[in-house]
Amino acid sequence: MNVSSGGQRLERRRIYLMRHGRVDYFSDEVLKARDHRVARLTEEGRAQAETAGLALAEPVLTRALSSGLTRTRETAEIVLAQRARAPVLTADGDLEEIRGGTVAFNGRAEAAVAMAAQFARAHEPGARMFDGESFVDAQARAVAAIRRVVLSPEPVAERGATLIVAHEGVNRLILSWACGAGLAAASAFEQDTCCVNVLDFDLTSDGGDIGRIIVKAVNITPYNWLKHGMSRTSLEAIFAAD
Repeated sequence: MNVSSGGQRLERRRIYLMRHGRVDYFSDEVLKARDHRVARLTEEGRAQAETAGLALAEPVLTRALSSGLTRTRETAEIVLAQRARAPVLTADGDLEEIRGGTVAFNGRAEAAVAMAAQFARAHEPGARMFDGESFVDAQARAVAAIRRVVLSPEPVAERGATLIVAHEGVNRLILSWACGAGLAAASAFEQDTCCVNVLDFDLTSDGGDIGRIIVKAVNITPYNWLKHGMSRTSLEAIFAAD
């Protein structure tokens, strides 16, 4: 899409940035592997993705990416299956969730509180996710992935929006960057399961960089538009026992 700014015609590109559908990080499969990377969508998560797919069936999508982890790939596949014509789904490992160190929780409630505390200090110098990957490094790789998508050449005939299905943590970091807050706003952005964020990017006049980022919508949940009954935070909900 081309827009006018100060007499110049600028190109605007859109990303639909999603979080994967609901999973159970305390499932037998995850606990046996001791690795959240193997988590799959629950039945509820698949239903959420189907509803998101219906909501996203109308916009023209010319590219689709996931982080490559099972839960994001499954979500993207279900969303794209709702379309008569869908782009080929690819993976970008730079969109994977923030890589935490080895940590054990005494139950789901403790996990939710501990995760929230990590995001609250993400902006502090040297802050790391449970002594694993630094928030600075995680944000840098996630933003690099976004920049590659936005700045990659596109034939005029193929221009449309890009679907990206990633994770709560990296989405928070991307949104905090997009609104110009660095890492300071990472704890403020809720990312409910299977939510959709809408980000528009105006390219510079030469098309070589991002000139402006417009946050059009954040944390939209097509399966519950007004979030009725969703009083828990996203972290409380994902670690809930029910």
